Amino acid sequence: MLSNYLENTINFMDSVSTWEESVKAAAQPLLKHGNIDESYVEDMISNIHKFGPYIVIVPGIAMPHAQNKGGVNQNGVSLLKLNKPVLYPENKEVNLVLVLAATDSSGHLDLISDLSSVLADEEVKTSLENAESKEEILRLIRDVE
Repeated sequence: MLSNYLENTINFMDSVSTWEESVKAAAQPLLKHGNIDESYVEDMISNIHKFGPYIVIVPGIAMPHAQNKGGVNQNGVSLLKLNKPVLYPENKEVNLVLVLAATDSSGHLDLISDLSSVLADEEVKTSLENAESKEEILRLIRDVE
């Protein structure tokens, strides 16, 4: 399921100057495809300002998300891979940003479950961090799904 969501929503960038910029850049494919609107991006950033780096789910990987207050039109996941890590609050370095957008909490839990099974495998996590193409990322995720 996760690989289907990521089919057209993976981007690569060398670097960003702030964690806020990483959230905005990671959300771009979902904005472009109409899964979310700008208010959802602002909600994700606001949550991190309010609650800290709880979205850094494992070292190096952040999963920004927010409650759907009307900003999510359709479930979706996007991924931004940074060559140079960006610092999130509390000096947490992140180079993979996965934006999670769910219309309701059950869609949210299914996506988190899929993502957890991918990230639970240290070898897969390392391979994702070193991946250099969309195809490589999709293959790694499909192998685990």
